[in-house]
Amino acid sequence: MSLSRRDFVRLTAGTGALAALGQFGRTAAVAAPSGSYRAMVGIFLFGGNDGWNMVIPTDARHSAYLAARGSVGIARSALTPLSGSAMALHPAMAALQPLWDEGSLAVVLNTGTLFAPLTKASYQSRADLRPANLMSHSDEQDHWQGLRAREPSRDGFLGRIGDRMSGGTLPPVISLAGAAIGVLGRQTTPLILPSSGLPGRAGYSAGSSMKNAAITALASNADGNAMLDGVAQDLTRSYDQAAAANGILAGTSSTDSYFTNPTTGAALTSEVARQLMVVARMIAARGTLGHARQNFLVSQGGYDTHSGQVQGGATALGGHANLLGDLAMAMAGFHRAMAALGLAANVTSFTMSDFGRTYLGNGQNGTDHAWGNNHLVMGGDLAPKTIFGSYPDPVLGGADDITREGRFIPGIAQEEYLGAIARWHGVADADLPYVFPNWSTWSTAGRGPLSLFRG
Repeated sequence: MSLSRRDFVRLTAGTGALAALGQFGRTAAVAAPSGSYRAMVGIFLFGGNDGWNMVIPTDARHSAYLAARGSVGIARSALTPLSGSAMALHPAMAALQPLWDEGSLAVVLNTGTLFAPLTKASYQSRADLRPANLMSHSDEQDHWQGLRAREPSRDGFLGRIGDRMSGGTLPPVISLAGAAIGVLGRQTTPLILPSSGLPGRAGYSAGSSMKNAAITALASNADGNAMLDGVAQDLTRSYDQAAAANGILAGTSSTDSYFTNPTTGAALTSEVARQLMVVARMIAARGTLGHARQNFLVSQGGYDTHSGQVQGGATALGGHANLLGDLAMAMAGFHRAMAALGLAANVTSFTMSDFGRTYLGNGQNGTDHAWGNNHLVMGGDLAPKTIFGSYPDPVLGGADDITREGRFIPGIAQEEYLGAIARWHGVADADLPYVFPNWSTWSTAGRGPLSLFRG
């Protein structure tokens, strides 16, 4: 039987949703600081989330906020307060308020891509210190996931952590966001799962014996070719991994019941909720899979809100409110599921996004591409009820604004934010330069990982 290139593509893609064609060159396992399980769950908000409307000051700065934001500013009376702080969440994120109150939610202010520490003056005078192609969706998505601010990335920080993790029945780096750069290692490949349904064999009938047919076809074409023999082995592994994943994802799970609307009790059906439901199942199966460490990437799209971000005349409503409401309920449901498993302190979830939005609203009830942004971190091992970083000077054209629209220079580098979570996860200090290529810049001269966690 001959095997055409088209057939080969169908066979390898048909294992589906799984891009785990081999786990090459495993190195030493990530250290276990307390000897217990750890998981990192990155939530990428594609399009550029308006973090300035996700986290809003409630003190005297709120007047400056309203004055500068114009058409997209939200009244203080509508906000979700974060007790004991001068910050609040968007009104649609009330589902996260109990997590803040219990000490399982943190806020990181004005974070973003930085190649080196910058002031407005050095930004203007030193083009060689600026990140490349700022405010470009594709470039900034790569910057956040690959953490190379001035050059392209072919692998990402979650994948590079995976290079230092021990394996199991399935790869411990798992993506619900497709083959994103963030989960690609230099030596390892991730497990890629669908948010609904099961990993399948695309293009073929369910009753066909595709595993045997595929291996037979490859073997008949190999003719001593080591590459085809290797592909046959990888394909075998991929089918076996699909079967293992199917055993976890088929049917229902006890963790599913926690993904409900806290007001109505209705089951959550948003895409980000479905992805986090799968993550919860994979964490619940950690013992079966042989995983002491797991890394996950999930995503939510739709944040490129140039128009319709807010509803005219009712700025607490609109497209952005819908997105943040879905995100908050999904995160809260996931946290409840982890608590039910006794793992609330063992799992840390965190947001990422292309970039922030302009502080100044535009004429279409929206905002445009900017730079620094606010982020959320969730988990039971966090320093309780803490705001990290400094809110920028909200004056348009002021000390932190590189234009006159509110494009703020980040005060915290991605490495300082994500590095803190990686260190909590168990990445050894000696491996941090491998995981974060520009680590030396952000671990000297008084810079370093944020103190996100207890102790």
